[in-house]
Amino acid sequence: MTLITGQTIREAVALDGVGKTFEGGPPILEDISLSVRSGEFVCLLGASGCGKSTLLNLIAGLDTPTAGTVELDGGHAALMFQESALFPWLTAARNVELALRLRGMPRGQRHTEARRLLSLVRLEHAQHKRPHELSGGMRQRVALARALAQGSEVLLMDEPFAALDAITRDVLHEELIRLWQHARFSTVFVTHNVREAVRLAQRVVLLTSLPGRIAREWTVDIPHPRRVEDAAVAALSVEITEHLREEIRRHGQT
Repeated sequence: MTLITGQTIREAVALDGVGKTFEGGPPILEDISLSVRSGEFVCLLGASGCGKSTLLNLIAGLDTPTAGTVELDGGHAALMFQESALFPWLTAARNVELALRLRGMPRGQRHTEARRLLSLVRLEHAQHKRPHELSGGMRQRVALARALAQGSEVLLMDEPFAALDAITRDVLHEELIRLWQHARFSTVFVTHNVREAVRLAQRVVLLTSLPGRIAREWTVDIPHPRRVEDAAVAALSVEITEHLREEIRRHGQT
């Protein structure tokens, strides 16, 4: 918990001095201290290979830090990957129901809840379709519904829209913000796309090139709805891009 001006602000994610080194290699992450408030949307931004995905894996509990501590309010987070990772032999509804089953939800409730979650991502009409019958954007919607089915207040997203075309990605940006504004789950979103980060986040955190450290943070005060072509989004994106380029240049000289 963090106390500010008499009000208690709940921290959904708290990293303190986190470092990660794989055996025999150089440090990947070094001295990362970061907190994500309950209901906050944070984007982690940095050059390819700077440790963004490694940091997300540490938050998710898929790996352990070699230094520092990682704490999650509620103890676990839902994770969404760049690939939808749906089971191809299951329908969209059954893929979502699997997450509900792992939570221990009774069979009688799982079907109704899966339909509700697919309706949230506007895919109720596709509940009986298998992944090969769905477009890439639709598969990611199912993956998002399955992540929400895990019942966590923390959603971790590892470049979930990177493989999609620009128009589909734009639509899914709108859908994600709509769901986030509705449910206010805490979100940590990894991307290397500066405009995507500025369009989505309340706060953008830039990591240095290896070893990954926090280089700088920006608070994004631009009201929603935002578009990538909005003047304010473009202006902040240019500023952040200059800092990102400097990190890439610095890494190239070391």
